[in-house]
Amino acid sequence: MSKVLLESIDNGVVTLTMNRPEALNALTPEMLDDLSNAMARLAADPEVRVIVLTGAGHGFCAGGDVKNMDARSDSDEPLSERIRSLRQRMEVSRLLHETPKPTIAMMRGPAAGAGMSLALACDLRIASETVKITTAFARVGLSGDFGGSYFLTQVAGPAKAREMYLLSDIIGAADALAFNIVTRVVPDDALEAETQAIARRLADGPTITLGYIKKNLNAAESGSLGQVFDMEATHHPASSLTEDHREAARAFVEKRPPVYKGR
Repeated sequence: MSKVLLESIDNGVVTLTMNRPEALNALTPEMLDDLSNAMARLAADPEVRVIVLTGAGHGFCAGGDVKNMDARSDSDEPLSERIRSLRQRMEVSRLLHETPKPTIAMMRGPAAGAGMSLALACDLRIASETVKITTAFARVGLSGDFGGSYFLTQVAGPAKAREMYLLSDIIGAADALAFNIVTRVVPDDALEAETQAIARRLADGPTITLGYIKKNLNAAESGSLGQVFDMEATHHPASSLTEDHREAARAFVEKRPPVYKGR
């Protein structure tokens, strides 16, 4: 098992923990490769129904490892290779966003730069009152990666995204909630319990249908009304053929809670 990425599963809920607490879980190439590989594998695993991304210790993720950036900037690596390498590793954000399984970022402490971007790529962001969010890129003379400019524009709007990217201010839990950057704020000592309760609700839900819902919502971010109509017209009948839909219909008639199997 990777030392920089821990993985655990509990009845369909997988938790991926970025594990460099001494560096506030700053990202390394190894950690990013492990994240991408894990996401691709978990997306295809029928036993996995929800994915939670979090960081060990007192921070979610401080972004890129700035200590290693200076050394790389002095290397003779061609620009084309740097572009190729970064673009490949950025796929983890797409996987978090597009996987058919619901994804949740469980956040406490700093979420900066690419760490912020990874959190924004998730479907839900449950934050501790200690959360501190910043784009951070401009502070180190960089323009931004891992889809943060796209995701922040989607959740907070273009004006707030421009402010946060250009000024790199640090915002706390209250402002993050006000601008939809996080989904919910809870006391720090309740973060794990609250996140796991939400994950459990999703994991006990109709997994295939939740995947269709994600596809519809992702299409609505940039697609036309007609394209979204086409997708809904495809996914709605498809979900009606699932065992979970039939169970939901029976449960409604029998006036009992449905028991979904994810099929």
